[in-house]
Amino acid sequence: MSVKKSPEELKKIFEKYAAKEGDPDQLSKEELKLLIQNELPALLKGSSSIDDLFKELDKNGDGEVSFEEFQVLVKKISQ
Repeated sequence: MSVKKSPEELKKIFEKYAAKEGDPDQLSKEELKLLIQNELPALLKGSSSIDDLFKELDKNGDGEVSFEEFQVLVKKISQ
């Protein structure tokens, strides 16, 4: 996934993975893992593990990542 996508395209990608299980507006840890493996595999080559990344993104601690929280990742990797 190129981070040069429009907000609408990013939202569609997010929703594609969020809809796999549970709340269609939130990414579970497994859904985030699938999204990263399929769309952002270069992130897995860095020092961040999925667990660390999930903890960093899940700002409110509800065990899921909202689109707003996901956008933090998008901004981080686009810098």
